[in-house]
Amino acid sequence: MKKLLAATADRAARYVTAIGDRRVAPLPDDTARLEALGGPLPSGPCDPEEVLALLDDIGSPATVATTGGRYFGFVIGGTLPAALAANWLAGAWDQNAAMQVMSPVAAKFEEIVLAWTVDLLGLPSTSGAGFVTGTTMANFSALAAARTAILKRSGWNVEEDGLFEAPPIRVVVGEEVHISLLKALSMLGLGRSRVITVPADGQGRMRADALPELNEQTVVCIQAGNVNTGAFDPAKEICSRARDAGAWVHVDGAFGLWGAVSPLYAPLLEGVNAADSWAIDCHKWLNVPYDSGIAVVRESEHLRNAMALSAAYLIPSKGREPWHYTPDASRRARGIELWAAMRSLGRSGLREMIERNCRQARLFADRLRAAGFAVLNDIVLNQVLVSFGSPEETRRVIAGIQSEGTCWCGGTQWHGHTAMRVSVSGWATTDEDVERSVAAIVKIAQAVKADQQSPK
Repeated sequence: MKKLLAATADRAARYVTAIGDRRVAPLPDDTARLEALGGPLPSGPCDPEEVLALLDDIGSPATVATTGGRYFGFVIGGTLPAALAANWLAGAWDQNAAMQVMSPVAAKFEEIVLAWTVDLLGLPSTSGAGFVTGTTMANFSALAAARTAILKRSGWNVEEDGLFEAPPIRVVVGEEVHISLLKALSMLGLGRSRVITVPADGQGRMRADALPELNEQTVVCIQAGNVNTGAFDPAKEICSRARDAGAWVHVDGAFGLWGAVSPLYAPLLEGVNAADSWAIDCHKWLNVPYDSGIAVVRESEHLRNAMALSAAYLIPSKGREPWHYTPDASRRARGIELWAAMRSLGRSGLREMIERNCRQARLFADRLRAAGFAVLNDIVLNQVLVSFGSPEETRRVIAGIQSEGTCWCGGTQWHGHTAMRVSVSGWATTDEDVERSVAAIVKIAQAVKADQQSPK
């Protein structure tokens, strides 16, 4: 075992140290070689070192270098050194984070990380939380708590009686609601198409002046960080309206909530702490390994009522039992990596990373605009939308940069425009990475433009 783990560390170190020198997307030949990992299952055992060699020799070249400094395709952070090391050690510990008695250390890390998170983001100190796989399950868990609380007001126990003949719940979303929230609503039986959709402004922010009448049977879902533009819904006004009406406000804050750690971006989140629940992604801007998210609910009893379960052989301990706050029971101890990331960065390090990525997003926008291309959004956080001319030209530039390998950016449709979407959210991204990426993008875009203009 010791020899195998040492070999694993050597191979992993080679991968990590070389990440800055390799192309971001794998070559087609590298992905084609993955077929060699399949075929019939061997009839007998294989040497673990042989298995490791196959993983590295065939698997590593076929990975996307998301943990490097030039991946800008989605809001995907890399893995901080301390978080990666903690992930390895947590794998060796192999803890089941369901109950305190199964892993006192996992339970304690969750308590510590919860306290640090609500402090960093300015959320109520009395909040309860579940440590889940990501924003989809964080939205699901928080909205389950909302469903439980709202129906309880009408004397309905949804956990016992289900939704058959239950009092109706009204759900209000913005025009640019994220698909993960709609998926959560569908899994909760609240429906994706039954929502009341509020128009958005030119940057994708929900228009507070267009809110429908709210009441105690209403959940209003707002965004802290539009996935295309980075814009924030006006939380202060919406939360005030909702509180007066007795409505529940849920915040999909996957990456945008981390802006609260910076005095430069905290004003964008004014009023967010007046909401009733929040969904937070940690494998995005906190840069911890997959899969990691947090569902936070102002009154922890609502989350517990929605998620808790019991059995004769599962005797709860005193204090917080982790599995009473999550949809799943047995799960990995992801709080260990969260603790390591936060402890290694500290408050100032996290602030520096957030502010650096936002500054680098502005650098992207400035350079691309100076090269003659249209930046479509106000750069308020870490998201940049750029058009290279016609939809066809923009699609060709996106395909070209993905194939060329210097960096990786994705495409989107936004307000009638075909655009390249640049998301800057990695701890490893340097200004040099940005400049190198911009140079590659501009070169490809100019070649596409010249080809479009040449006689056919």
